[in-house]
Amino acid sequence: MTNDEIMHLINRSLFATIGYSDEQGRQNVRRVFCVWHKGLGRHLISTNTGSAHTQSLMKDGNACLYFADDSAFEGVCLYGRIAVHFEREYKELLWNEGDEKYYPKGIEDEDYCVLEFVAESGRYYRYDGKGDLTKKEMDIFDAGREFENGYAISC
Repeated sequence: MTNDEIMHLINRSLFATIGYSDEQGRQNVRRVFCVWHKGLGRHLISTNTGSAHTQSLMKDGNACLYFADDSAFEGVCLYGRIAVHFEREYKELLWNEGDEKYYPKGIEDEDYCVLEFVAESGRYYRYDGKGDLTKKEMDIFDAGREFENGYAISC
């Protein structure tokens, strides 16, 4: 797969799966809505501050993020770290009309935060092969990009 094909897979996925270790060392996964991307290497996810996965990731940010299209037999697993953001600029970027039903206090709700996944490497596959992504390759591909709603682009 080319980097452009991988980006197209990520943009059309809508959801990703986060893999992480919880505070007891158990492996966990969470399926999350993930449409904001800065190329291949950076991804934003809005979530609840009080959720178990957020609490675990605040203590140990090591994680993987997996995007897939089962019907096309394509997938990419990115390995890296997650930072938890409470800054208004991140919250505003991901805020949508209707989010107040989850966060009644609005953008400043203390239970609203944004996870930023930063990839350090990756592995992709599809029916015609598989391969690795290096940090350097992703950095070159991502140069000059800003965060954008990839799903809006792919529609």
